Order: sequence, then structure tokens, then C-alpha cells
Amino acid sequence: MEVFTPNAIRRSTRIRVEIPVNIISMDRRRPFAEDCLVLVASAQGCGFRSSQALPIETPIMINGLPGGKSVTGKVANCLPLGSDGKYFLIGAALYTHGNVWGISDAPADWNVTNKPELVAKAAATAAAAAKASKPKQAWPYNLAAADAAKRR
Repeated sequence: MEVFTPNAIRRSTRIRVEIPVNIISMDRRRPFAEDCLVLVASAQGCGFRSSQALPIETPIMINGLPGGKSVTGKVANCLPLGSDGKYFLIGAALYTHGNVWGISDAPADWNVTNKPELVAKAAATAAAAAKASKPKQAWPYNLAAADAAKRR
């Protein structure tokens, strides 16, 4: 059984990219400035590779976007890439949503992210489809189903 909460439903499609950018921390207590590479982008954020870890909630500015644009956001998560601690994948949530990445064939759902009624409708449709789908019979789902059957 899959659980669909408002946070679990993806708001827009993520795509793989390689966009060189410059990231600057806007928090004087956490100085950071580095040329990074955006590896994953969506209408609400991105994942970029960095040689340094950044604390969650650090406000950042992403410079050098296509067209010379800049955008602000905050660090949403930070994960080490590999076991050597050489690189980190930092997830950033943007304050301004949309196709800030200059993607020419952006996914269609990138155009509706700022319209709450359309996002809510898409989330309700996804939840209804998930509820109507058959339960998965593969591990680990079959263990949960068997455990639930025992409790009945």
C-alpha cells in the first residue's frame, strides 16, 4: 500500500540536466561560494553537485542561469555522493517557481505549478489512481499485506 500525502506527491517533473551555475550563500554565518553543476531540475527546485556540504535551510542565490538570470532559494537537503566525501548532492527549493532553467522543451506540468487549483486537481487524480490500483505482490509489499491479513 502506497501512502500519498501532500508532501509525497511530486509537484512537477524532474529532468536530468547539466547546467553550470554559481551558488552563493546568502547567510553571512555560513559563507559559501562555488561554481557547481545542476544535475536535476524541476519547476520548484534543483539538485546540484558541490564539493562542500551545506546546512539545511541555508538561503542561497543561484547565478549564471541561461539568459544571465539569477534565482534565490534555500537548501532542502544535502547528501554525500559516494563514500569518499568528495562531493555532495544538494537539493534546493526555489522561492520563484517555473522554468528558470531555460529548458526549451520543458515538461507541461512546469507551466501550472503556480496555479494551486490545478496542482490540487492533479494530486487528487493521482491519489484516486493509486487507490484504485491493485496492491503490489512483490517484496516488501507482500509482507505488509500478509501482516495486515493476520491482524483481521
